[in-house]
Amino acid sequence: MIMFELVNVSKSFAIHKSNRFTAVSDVTLNLRQGEITVLKGPSGSGKTTLLSLLGCMARPTSGRIRLHGIKDSVIFDAVPQGGIDISSLPDRFLTQLRRLNFGFIFQQFNLVRGISVLENVMLPAAPTGVSGNACKMRALELLETFNIARHASSRVEWLSGGELQRVAIVRSLINDPCVIVADEPTAHLDSTLSEDFMDIVATFKEAGKTVVIASHDPIVYGADVVDTVLEMRDGRIVGAEWVQ
Repeated sequence: MIMFELVNVSKSFAIHKSNRFTAVSDVTLNLRQGEITVLKGPSGSGKTTLLSLLGCMARPTSGRIRLHGIKDSVIFDAVPQGGIDISSLPDRFLTQLRRLNFGFIFQQFNLVRGISVLENVMLPAAPTGVSGNACKMRALELLETFNIARHASSRVEWLSGGELQRVAIVRSLINDPCVIVADEPTAHLDSTLSEDFMDIVATFKEAGKTVVIASHDPIVYGADVVDTVLEMRDGRIVGAEWVQ
């Protein structure tokens, strides 16, 4: 089943200025539900911009993006059978789609210093209306699953790089998302920790989640668990490898 459907998608910046720049250019592709896709390419190839479009963090300048297989929400009484066209949705609807359906793992982790691991994990759930006790219970269970529960009350600045990444992973799962989006998740990790990360990604796949990763790390795009590798250059898809 298709999860993402992109047709002639482009994203430009400084559109009405002399320094206009097109980061993603005329991309047409389908990504399947429950699979792991890696966007591969050098710095400046457009993979992070494409990732932001897929994650409802930005809208395309032109072209259409449709989402399928996502949770019902107040945007619609039920998600239409043909999916949702997110290309021109207002910001408040995009925000709700992100909150209900996406978990994000960032290159810099983006954890909040000065508060505890547990508080960091619970932050994305705050706007959803889930009760504090229920959210705390889920957060603690996830921390236990990823062997980081012993640091629940620790401030994040006290943790190692590998521990920080596990906290970021747990935070991405707190709202039980359909899709995990990761931008260069192994950029600051050694080879062993990068391999550990891909082992965790395998558990996402086993749980039926769709995973999209932007990475130039061969440990990531060469992992056995990956289904599709899309190579990007100058904002375009220049190669595709279906591993599975």
